[in-house]
Amino acid sequence: MLECRCPQCRIGRVFTGSAYSFHKQRTNEVCAYCGLQFEIEPGYFYAAMYVSYAMSVAEVVGGGALIYFLTRSESPTLYAIALFVIIIASSPINYRYSRLILLYYLTPRLKYDSKYQDLYEQRHQD
Repeated sequence: MLECRCPQCRIGRVFTGSAYSFHKQRTNEVCAYCGLQFEIEPGYFYAAMYVSYAMSVAEVVGGGALIYFLTRSESPTLYAIALFVIIIASSPINYRYSRLILLYYLTPRLKYDSKYQDLYEQRHQD
């Protein structure tokens, strides 16, 4: 999952490009290796917004606690600016990993199939 690979074959890439680049991030429609359609049904990735929200809340709470322990400040301006920077900096990661968490852990019918890994290894041994 950390390498943003397909949950079924673990070979194909789920996203095009890197998380932090000047090009627009895009989720591939299908896995280039096994043909798995990532958006299982129309609007499937709307559920990833809930996962992304939970990740953002954890980042804001953790960031706020870290700022407090480092500075012991009660300035709302400091917290507002720092937490805004945290949210903006983590959005590309939240976009990717909320979708991956949805695909890997919250979709029971998607399972890893080792036959794709075996085929991949056979092709690359020759």
